[in-house]
Amino acid sequence: MAKPISLIRKKLLTEEERQEATISKLKQQLAESNEALEKSLSILRELHDSGLLEAAESMLKAKAKIAEITLGQISRPEITNLINNGMAAAGALTSLEPEMTTKLMNGLTAGIQEAQSPDENRISMFSLMKSLRDPDVNRAVRFGLRFLKGLGRELGSDGKQD
Repeated sequence: MAKPISLIRKKLLTEEERQEATISKLKQQLAESNEALEKSLSILRELHDSGLLEAAESMLKAKAKIAEITLGQISRPEITNLINNGMAAAGALTSLEPEMTTKLMNGLTAGIQEAQSPDENRISMFSLMKSLRDPDVNRAVRFGLRFLKGLGRELGSDGKQD
């Protein structure tokens, strides 16, 4: 009968054998990823030729200084107000119907184009009153009056009287 195995010896690789195994593994990975490596090298070459690689390297080296400047700029009251106003405007826009927003923007564009057309005629009170008969003008005036009413109601909702 054979003797039972009581001791297992683990083969330890020498430093040279480990390096050979690593190099062999890298060679295999290079052969498998040849196309991707060629594209990566091409991109790196283009970045280097255009100077962007050097700029990116400089930015990475100066990342602490860039972060300090960025944080200093962001914490300015004007930027904080800009961010807060942008968030408030985005919140307001989300409560509007997209169709109405599109219609309003198209109307603004058409109104600006109409306003740019040359017209040297003076506007008298009579011509102003007569223009209210135009359905387009009347529609815009009604919209404007309802807009002003809603704006005034909201402005007065803070409890302060003018």
